[in-house]
Amino acid sequence: MAEFKNPNQQGNTQSNSSLLVVMLVMVLVFSGLQFWRAKHNPQTVSPSAASQSQPNAAATPLPAAVAGASQAPVIQGTAETTTTVENELYKITFSNRGAQVTSWILKRYKTSDGRPLDLVHDQASTAYGYPLSLYTYDPGVTASLTNALYVPSATGNLTAPSTLTFKFQNGEFQVTKIFSFDESYVLHADTQVLRNGAPFRALLSWPGGFGDQENAMAYIGAQLDSSANGHEEHLAPKKIVGGNTLNGPFDWAGVSDMYFAAIFLPDNPESATVATLHNELDVVKAARHNGVGHGVPAKKDAGKSLVVPIIGSAVGDLSGHTQTRVFVGPKAVDVLKNIHAANPQVTLQPLLDFGFFGIIGKYLFLALRAIHEHVTPSWGWSIVILTVLINLLILPLRIKTMQSGLKMQRIQPQMDAIKAKYKNLKVTDPKRNEMNAEIMQLQKDNGVNMFGGCIPTLIQMPLLFAFFGMLPKVVELRQAHWYWLPDLSAADPYHILPIIMVVSQFLVQFYTPSPGVDPQQQRMMAFMMPAFSGYMTWNYSSGLALYWSVGNLIGIAQQAVMNRTSIGREMREIAAKRARRKAGVGTGGAKPGATKTIQGKTVKR
Repeated sequence: MAEFKNPNQQGNTQSNSSLLVVMLVMVLVFSGLQFWRAKHNPQTVSPSAASQSQPNAAATPLPAAVAGASQAPVIQGTAETTTTVENELYKITFSNRGAQVTSWILKRYKTSDGRPLDLVHDQASTAYGYPLSLYTYDPGVTASLTNALYVPSATGNLTAPSTLTFKFQNGEFQVTKIFSFDESYVLHADTQVLRNGAPFRALLSWPGGFGDQENAMAYIGAQLDSSANGHEEHLAPKKIVGGNTLNGPFDWAGVSDMYFAAIFLPDNPESATVATLHNELDVVKAARHNGVGHGVPAKKDAGKSLVVPIIGSAVGDLSGHTQTRVFVGPKAVDVLKNIHAANPQVTLQPLLDFGFFGIIGKYLFLALRAIHEHVTPSWGWSIVILTVLINLLILPLRIKTMQSGLKMQRIQPQMDAIKAKYKNLKVTDPKRNEMNAEIMQLQKDNGVNMFGGCIPTLIQMPLLFAFFGMLPKVVELRQAHWYWLPDLSAADPYHILPIIMVVSQFLVQFYTPSPGVDPQQQRMMAFMMPAFSGYMTWNYSSGLALYWSVGNLIGIAQQAVMNRTSIGREMREIAAKRARRKAGVGTGGAKPGATKTIQGKTVKR
């Protein structure tokens, strides 16, 4: 009988050998894949690992855009941490939440109550963002990047020069922020945001104003500053549109208040863009809510409201990769002139804007600073000395003015006679030109300059307005004490100087002769000028009130001396006789037009 075998059992040895080969190949393939993935996909970085590898993390270049970014590992912090960087000028505290600044203390400046000055405005920053946060054109993305926990290259305390790196990565965004510090007020920022591997526009911002804004005047002094192609621009809050984007080139751009600034100086000015930020904040309400205040105690302002502008800016690059230096510090002349943009010919010195008479204000401040450095350490006495020097320089013009006034008084009766001849003519009558011609000829024949009495005023007014624009903006005068004045850049808290201003201005008007001026107009000016000067100095810089008051007192003393000279006595004698003649007494029967010789000069009564 034939033997039958199971076909499935045939060749069993060969089949088993093939199966072993297939399994071996599969093991090799899987091992190779594991090796390749381990080589090309780094492990997730933990906060502790990042801290231990600080030197390498700080030197890590910005990530490049690669395909498959969604498969990249997650890099984010597990808890909120802080890192403090400081040098002799500042102490900056970063939070890894948003990789942003929560405190920026300037060590050489204090608040009005003596605390260290923190340029971070707590209430405004809480509402609108902290310094060096990222600003995007999508509020949702901005909030996401701001609330994310980044992995810092170091925590605790760092001393400049140093570098601090923050990294964040999830399935959609990959963010790197690198900050480099030196011994100056300037740091360097290098930021890049990738979305699904592609560059994403995210600007570096300073959105929340300044922590030194302790009163309404400080908020009004906030402005947006920029420089492009050698042209500087300073925009007041009312001219700033929130969310507006300005395209470059920009040598520098940022925001400032009366004394401090946060300015970005892009590495690539041609491709720089600036986003303007304009918000509002009720600082009294915020103070009551937070238990702290800017300017006035919360209890005093219970039930009140004070809405102020909060000005900010954000700077980025069209490429999405932003590299810029950032200046945060005082608007001091010596500091600003030594900070250069990418173009070394451009500095931050124009950031200190003294207004329309700024060129005069600049040299007045330089003179004031020279007196402070070489004569007296007191800024108050420096203002007094500068005022005395200015008045000594214009003293010859005051004497010329008195001489011109005396000549005007001598010919005043003749001028009155000419005016009487044409008094019945209308103002629009062409014959009035003949009257003006006769008066001008009379003045010319007697050597009278009709503008002679205006020269000192024409010189003093620009100086006054230059001081008006300069003194409240000079950080050197901030909190400069002088006797009862705690701050020469702020108003006199007791209004002593404004009161002295009003009284001294009245005496100046009273003692200064005004020949040819209508008596009614003269009386009006005697009251209007003191009222005007008092109004200008009541809530303004006490340094300006000091300059103006001292100038008035010097003017009164000079006028008192000149009134006792032969010129002054003759002017008073002529004025007294005319006053008696108008009153109809003491004329001795003399007819109008009669002449008398006084000190060799023939004058009409």
